[in-house]
Amino acid sequence: MQNDWTKPAAVAIPKGGFFEDKVEQGRYGPIFPKTPACYGFSILAKIKPGTEPNFRAYAQRIEKAVAETPDCLAVLKLHYLRWVLFDIKGDTYFMYQGIFDTDFDKYTEDAVALFSKYGINTVFENLEGFPADWKTNTPAFIKFVREHQRPSFLEYGEYPFVSADEIKRALKLKAAFSEMLDQMQ
Repeated sequence: MQNDWTKPAAVAIPKGGFFEDKVEQGRYGPIFPKTPACYGFSILAKIKPGTEPNFRAYAQRIEKAVAETPDCLAVLKLHYLRWVLFDIKGDTYFMYQGIFDTDFDKYTEDAVALFSKYGINTVFENLEGFPADWKTNTPAFIKFVREHQRPSFLEYGEYPFVSADEIKRALKLKAAFSEMLDQMQ
């Protein structure tokens, strides 16, 4: 059963990132499939020369924002984000990996809205070819992400198809139960 969180699950994804017989169309093209790891994507793009310090500074701003306002990214329904900088033949590339609970279109629209709401920029502005009008041109933002998307070919979930909200509820229940047991002693 697809939604049986009690058994780990893995899925091999065909080249291209879609199951040919199950391609779901979204507002901006095909939706990458939900897997045992939920939804997500990885992008790989070359950074503009000399901008590496901007990535590290931006990471520190995100860390500070989350420390000060823990739910500042809540609209994105994230499980995990990973940012990686690495070199290939003297050029620096950025890899963004995100796992989240909404489909690709919703996630990217929510990301643009979130940045616009707070009047902040995205670290993606330091990537070669990123659209300057991304805040007012969501389709251009999505086009950039899709062009730089590198689909995974295997995804695994120890607790497959479970949302971040479900995990948080389970952990709250566990904490309440532990507190109740502690009080009974």
